[in-house]
Amino acid sequence: MRVNKKYSCLPAEEKGIHIINIRAIEDIGYDQHESTLLNSLSKNPDADCKYGLYFRDGKRKVDYILVYHYKKSSAGKALSRRAQQNDASVRSSRQEQPLPGKGVQLEMGDSEPPLDYHEDDKRFRREEYEGNLVEAGLELERDEDTKIHGIGFVKIHAPWNVLCREAEFLKLKMPTKKMYQINQTHGLLKKINSVIQKITEPIQPKVAEHKPQTVKRLSYPFSREKQHLFDLSDKDSFFDSKTRSTIVYEILKRTTCTKAKYSMGITSLLANGVYSAAYPLHDGDYEGENVEPNDRKLLCEEWASYGVFYKYQPIDLVRKYFGEKIGLYFAWLGVYTQMLIPASIVGIIVFLYGCATVDENIPSMEMCDQRNNITMCPLCDKTCSYWKMSSACATARASHLFDNPATVFFSVFMALWAATFMEHWKRKQMRLNYRWDLTGFEEEEDHPRAEYEAKVLEKSLRKEHKHKETDKEKLTWKDRFPAYLTNFVGIIFMVGLTFAIVFGVIIYRISTAAALAISSTPSGRSSVRVTVTATAVIINLVVIIILDEVYGCIARWLTQIEVPKTDKNFEERLIFKAFLLKFVNAYTPIFYVAFFKGRFVGRPGDYVYIFHSFRMEECAPGGCLMELCIQLSIIMLGKQLIQNNLFEIGIPKMKKFIRYLKLKRRRSLDHEEHMKKKQRYEVDYNLEPFAGLTPEYMEMIIQFGFVTLFVASFPLAPLFALLNNIIEIRLDAKKFVTELRRPVAVRAKDIGIWYNILRGIGKLAVIINAFVISFTSDFIPRLVYLYMYSENGTMHGFVNHTLSSFNVSDFQAGTAPNDPLDLGYEVQICRYKDYREPPWSENKYDISKDFWAVLAARLAFVIVFQNLVMFMSEFVDWIIPDIPKDISQQIHKEKVLMVEVFMREEQGKLQMLETWKDKDKRKGENCNNHSPRLSRSRSGSLSSCHSYPLDV
Repeated sequence: MRVNKKYSCLPAEEKGIHIINIRAIEDIGYDQHESTLLNSLSKNPDADCKYGLYFRDGKRKVDYILVYHYKKSSAGKALSRRAQQNDASVRSSRQEQPLPGKGVQLEMGDSEPPLDYHEDDKRFRREEYEGNLVEAGLELERDEDTKIHGIGFVKIHAPWNVLCREAEFLKLKMPTKKMYQINQTHGLLKKINSVIQKITEPIQPKVAEHKPQTVKRLSYPFSREKQHLFDLSDKDSFFDSKTRSTIVYEILKRTTCTKAKYSMGITSLLANGVYSAAYPLHDGDYEGENVEPNDRKLLCEEWASYGVFYKYQPIDLVRKYFGEKIGLYFAWLGVYTQMLIPASIVGIIVFLYGCATVDENIPSMEMCDQRNNITMCPLCDKTCSYWKMSSACATARASHLFDNPATVFFSVFMALWAATFMEHWKRKQMRLNYRWDLTGFEEEEDHPRAEYEAKVLEKSLRKEHKHKETDKEKLTWKDRFPAYLTNFVGIIFMVGLTFAIVFGVIIYRISTAAALAISSTPSGRSSVRVTVTATAVIINLVVIIILDEVYGCIARWLTQIEVPKTDKNFEERLIFKAFLLKFVNAYTPIFYVAFFKGRFVGRPGDYVYIFHSFRMEECAPGGCLMELCIQLSIIMLGKQLIQNNLFEIGIPKMKKFIRYLKLKRRRSLDHEEHMKKKQRYEVDYNLEPFAGLTPEYMEMIIQFGFVTLFVASFPLAPLFALLNNIIEIRLDAKKFVTELRRPVAVRAKDIGIWYNILRGIGKLAVIINAFVISFTSDFIPRLVYLYMYSENGTMHGFVNHTLSSFNVSDFQAGTAPNDPLDLGYEVQICRYKDYREPPWSENKYDISKDFWAVLAARLAFVIVFQNLVMFMSEFVDWIIPDIPKDISQQIHKEKVLMVEVFMREEQGKLQMLETWKDKDKRKGENCNNHSPRLSRSRSGSLSSCHSYPLDV
């Protein structure tokens, strides 16, 4: 069996560790003959390497981990048992079992076990890939003797010269020795800032990174030629763990494995099962006794704890540990939550205003007045009887809590709030870019995804087989056309499925209302509307939660069959599909109640029927706004409580428990090894893999829609969103710190496509709220009545004005109530909510002119409201600069200082060059004065007089 010559495998006495120890000579290259032996005489080797954070020598830090599955051959096990029996001097710890294919020599008489082709293929690919990593300058160390049976770990360390090389390639901005003073406020602003700092001191996290800075180091893209500019006094801490893991990950992505015409990086190897996982290590434990201080422990105490919910987030420390992309998510979530505070306060004031004025609301008082004796037409055919309007008193009073003049003001306020929030975030984002040295950062094109490379390879092999051409191929729209067609059909089908489910719930509501109306008990008949509404909303909630998970999987599958080239393209397409499907899923029931329910019911004697048997349902006498409020509140609160919180807590816990049971079942360890402390990479392997930020952003974007789109019907939505987000921040923080493997740090200067989605929702919110106020609420009919039809300038008579009359003799055959005397008297005329001519008119039951007057006013309000609020939002956008003035000054100051640094450096070089030239000139004159014969041999000894280096 062949032996890989690029590294040497040395047995360790305590642990079965294979060491790949390469010392790079230059930036690229390795020494094939040098390797470092582990100190096997150490009393506690695990403690020397800080339980997996370092290599076995205790000096080289583990920057990345590759995990793979392997199968130990029966011959290897027999060889290991024989070695243990023959070696009496070996302690109770097990001898190392040799790696598959790593020079295992079987004794005579031992039959070679049957080979597993797939396992051998994976092993050969790993050998080639790890050899290429070694050639790239990385140092590797393997550990297969772990507490997790059948799992091997490859520890990766990036030496200093590799870190410098890659930092230069990636153009990482690193702090230089030059420090400068940050501009401070003066006068009154300085006093105000100092007072604010003292007031907010108790809610500031106790971390060094969060303290206000007065000086800042000048940053510059790292360059090996200009290392003298940087503070390299402590090379071990110059590149932090986040930067080191990012550098190693870039090497892993571009290092290829070319076996059998494959060109594969780490993403392809992971997709094909050659490696089962790849991740950087956490800094250490976050709980327990005698835990050394580390950033993870600090984050757990000052960020990922529910006890510090009232404190600001240590965003700089989050960025330092997890990277800029995750730091920007939590910074955005913090700004969003902070901006919800004023919106919640105003929403509470609007709600309290409705509570305070409910007894003064004339329309609801008229509806509750039993002396009016208004008899309403039946709500369904045959089984439903006539009913008194005063029986809907509670609904009318509750509607006023959310349908009052303050609601219009709150809608305008929330539209401006959304515009202010977006501008505030842009300014906050620029501050973070400055603090995190991301100014001028431009994202470069990412490496192709594994699936894309596989498709291109498949296409090139087909073309090579047919035409014998080997030009570099790429996927065109023709190659993706079947996937595009599948996407289009799939999305249309999913949207149609959502509409069909909403339609099914409508049928349920109609049929259930008719069934409950047959009830013989008066209490059952009186609670029909509440029962139907509550049960239908709960059904909608359950369906939305289930379809959310289904649509998430379908969106990912549809994106995968498109085969996007890069991870960024994949993420953007996935976000678009998932948001479209989940948006339709979450808001379709609410759109139905807001804009369609009660609009197409017809009139008594000429109702609209579904399937010729189900009559379209009507709004309550107080309007559909109250029902819209119930629908919105239950769906919003249910999604936040069940989907966002219980699922986020319960599912990771359940997955972790299942993974623990599987590992426990696979263990075959003795008691002594079982009691040993796990290595860091073993502990992290048991954590949940990081699945990206898309689910986190998605739930917040959907919530942002609930807060802004239909806020006219539910002013308390910002309050419930605020309470949810206070828990959500700490829940997500705890998940990232304790439940997930450490993600690879990704540089980013903004939140990407999510910002455009937020802006789109903000624009859509203005239009939807205009229609909700105009068509769903009674705000416009009240204004029209007050200024056009009221006799005394009050709202007295408004209810009667909105009701039309119907002669019960005009009912269609078979639709009249079975019990017309249910109220105790015979009904001649019943009332229904609509603007129609009375039965004694020439054009009886036709739409009246009042309807057209109200419709014109509604459309006029929509146009005026939309344009006014849009103009105000654009004005807010224009008046607030995207870049804060002090940040633009600091960026300009950094550029000036950097120019000064390089000018001084150039001047120093010129002065040194002039000095060398003067010395050269004086040396030449001395040579001429002391050696007259030099003139005859000018080309000989004179040239030697000038032969010293002038390298500056």
